[in-house]
Amino acid sequence: MKVDATIAGLGVAFARARELEADGFDGLWAGELNQDPFLALAVAAEATEGIGLGTSIAVAFARSPMTLAYTADDIQRHSHGRLTLGLGSQVRAHVVRRFGMPWGRPAAQLREYVLALRAIWSCWHEGAALAYEGEFYRHTLMPPDFIPPQHDFGPPPVLLAGVGEAMTRVAGEVADGFLCHGFTTARWLRERTVPALREGRARVGATMDGFEMAATPFVVTGTEAQIAAALPALRQRIAFYASTPAYRGIFELHGWAETREQLTVLSKSGRWDEMARLITDEMLDAFAAIAPPDELPSRIADRFGGLLTRLSLTLPPSLDRAEAADLARRIREECTLREISA
Repeated sequence: MKVDATIAGLGVAFARARELEADGFDGLWAGELNQDPFLALAVAAEATEGIGLGTSIAVAFARSPMTLAYTADDIQRHSHGRLTLGLGSQVRAHVVRRFGMPWGRPAAQLREYVLALRAIWSCWHEGAALAYEGEFYRHTLMPPDFIPPQHDFGPPPVLLAGVGEAMTRVAGEVADGFLCHGFTTARWLRERTVPALREGRARVGATMDGFEMAATPFVVTGTEAQIAAALPALRQRIAFYASTPAYRGIFELHGWAETREQLTVLSKSGRWDEMARLITDEMLDAFAAIAPPDELPSRIADRFGGLLTRLSLTLPPSLDRAEAADLARRIREECTLREISA
């Protein structure tokens, strides 16, 4: 198990990346919320020497495969091969109304997107003719002057994010790994995610060997008072995700379909406080690892040991650098022990 951390934004990327590498984290991830993740990773690459760099996630459909291929190749060259390209589809409203981009059939479109990326990189790195023609993307022109400078690091591994079984199967088929949504449970991963990934891998004659499984689970830790203070926001977050159609399957798997329907009704009326009150302690326990720091490694290993290959932590500011580094080390050790015993 590799243990990573997240960075938030360009302004802190240099100092934060340097700290995380010095503190022994295996990788750092930048997400795309209100800033561009690639700019932060370019800065992080300049600040560090060996720590892994990843996007979790970059919105694929906000960019053409060609523009993303150039950006990823630049960072792969600049970081000496440390990039992991984590991609997600986002949802229709954001793709169409925020990014102003077309929306098709997301699973099929993202499958084609990854194949287009690989065709472009094959042209650049292996000299293959660029002749990709699909339903959603067409790339057939690559004059020599537009091929990026050569390097020895090859294309970055591509991880796809998803929740539903169709998108998960696509990840198994065309990607190098899977990024689990934070709104997930260990039961959902074992009973829905892994079987769908195996099905996708089988379609191309591959197994799960070497396939990355990465997650940034909900974690609440600290003193008893700090944990209690953090739980209302966690209830609100879980209630919001559960109210949206994309995540209904997780609640239904756990037998909470009636609560999910109530949450959807309340969300349409903007009754957010009432929504949070419907999230029970049982639901909190299913979606989040909640424990003081001395118990957290065991709690995480119970859920994810032998299931994930890497785990990213978003820790409260109440933990200082030494405490966070020690926690990451103990999580890594505890999960490794579970893998060996399994």
